[in-house]
Amino acid sequence: MVDQSKHRILMVSDFFFPNFGGVENHIYYLAQCLLKLGHKVVVMTHAYEKRSGVRYMTGGLKVYYIPWKPFLMQNTLPTFYGTLPIIRTIIIREKISLVHGHQAFSTLCHEALMHSRTMGYKVVFTDHSLYGFADAGSIHMNKVLQFTLADVSQAICVSHTSKENTVLRSGLPPEKVFVIPNAVDTAMFKPAPKRLSSDEIVIVVISRLVYRKGADLLVEVIPEVCRLHPNNLYM
Repeated sequence: MVDQSKHRILMVSDFFFPNFGGVENHIYYLAQCLLKLGHKVVVMTHAYEKRSGVRYMTGGLKVYYIPWKPFLMQNTLPTFYGTLPIIRTIIIREKISLVHGHQAFSTLCHEALMHSRTMGYKVVFTDHSLYGFADAGSIHMNKVLQFTLADVSQAICVSHTSKENTVLRSGLPPEKVFVIPNAVDTAMFKPAPKRLSSDEIVIVVISRLVYRKGADLLVEVIPEVCRLHPNNLYM
């Protein structure tokens, strides 16, 4: 008998280990937390070089590296129906009850959500980033988002600003979009053993140095901050 209080979750994204980034970490740690709660979690992503097939990670996390190669920025080529057979096979084999897709720019995520709803499964989508409305890439992506998210069960965003952005881009009803902010695992960090001097100002920036993350603003702000505090600033 299957425990009805426990879910069997399939997480799908083009972005997962051994690739490194915020989405990859989010999926991994979310899966580990769900495993500790007694749920079954399976991850599906595309093959990374020679890493193909089924692999197991910490806590018994099962990962399907399907034989699809990325063609642009770790995204697989959109096929619409090309991934249906393998997605259907994994869902049936693992007795999945919920499909969870991650990241708006993941073509594998969108195809999995579309096929899962076609098969009658509940689906959840998590959006991790903010995107615009004016450039060609964003306009195209927003249209895809409206198409694939038209029938999702729920959507999750990592901040209130992200929720506003996703609702505007996808046309989802705001009541179907929930905010679960990114958090810091305090068990992994400790206070400095020696207290820093009160005369020193230390600024730490944790981010990828790309335009979408505000790297251009950082370049403009650093000289101004250094000018205001010429002798006691560390970055």
